[in-house]
Amino acid sequence: MIVVKVGGGKDLHVDAIADDIAALTAAGTPLILVHGGAETTNEVAEALGHPPEFVTSESGFVSRRTDRRTLEIFEMVYCGQLNKMWVEALQRRGVNAVGLSGLDGRVFEGKRKDTLRVRVNGKRMVLRDDWTGTVERVNTGLLRLLLNGGYFPVLTPPGASDAGEAINVDGDRAAAMAAAALEAEALVILSNVPGLLRQFPDESTLIRQIPRAHADDFMQYAEGRMKKKVMGALEAIGEGVQRVVFADGRIERPISAALEGGGTQIV
Repeated sequence: MIVVKVGGGKDLHVDAIADDIAALTAAGTPLILVHGGAETTNEVAEALGHPPEFVTSESGFVSRRTDRRTLEIFEMVYCGQLNKMWVEALQRRGVNAVGLSGLDGRVFEGKRKDTLRVRVNGKRMVLRDDWTGTVERVNTGLLRLLLNGGYFPVLTPPGASDAGEAINVDGDRAAAMAAAALEAEALVILSNVPGLLRQFPDESTLIRQIPRAHADDFMQYAEGRMKKKVMGALEAIGEGVQRVVFADGRIERPISAALEGGGTQIV
């Protein structure tokens, strides 16, 4: 089993990713896809007059402030436009894709953080009416039912809270939990850079291999969204996933290239 996480950057090579998934599944490799879509969500939110707001947690991570209206826009883009884009791309290649959000069947389930502790201009603040959470459980029974039936799951946030509420969950960390729960051989995280860079954005400074035992030490090189990707990778490794790859989603055969040793390998 391979879990593939695809970011939402517009310079990703969607056709190449879909072609590669089709070739791998035809060869008998079991996969599932988890996708994001933050860039498109930001554009839609701006157009709808509810621009995105980002906050920094006390631990230094930047995340989207998710009030109820933001959650509705998030669902519109992730569950509608982008999820069906991936499903259509795969169906056109003969892959019998089924698109689900983490809310459907509680594929991704966790506790809602209705309050969020953040720092604004160095001051601590508590934000209320927040609809975010962290994936703690994955409905592997539903995923295996689909896989055994010949379907290809295409998953996306949001997830479900313990009370069944929709919650904004991080896609990279959700993919990491899915990889752990499915006892995946590898988690491949595709984005618009060739991997983890020692000096972002200089692509010539690609870190090609990270020893599992020292993976924590490499968080210092993660910039921006890559911080959440590295956090997801660390969580996947901590849960027993043997191999995580940060790889380039702009090239031909991106998943195959990652599995053949490309990108940044944590092994």
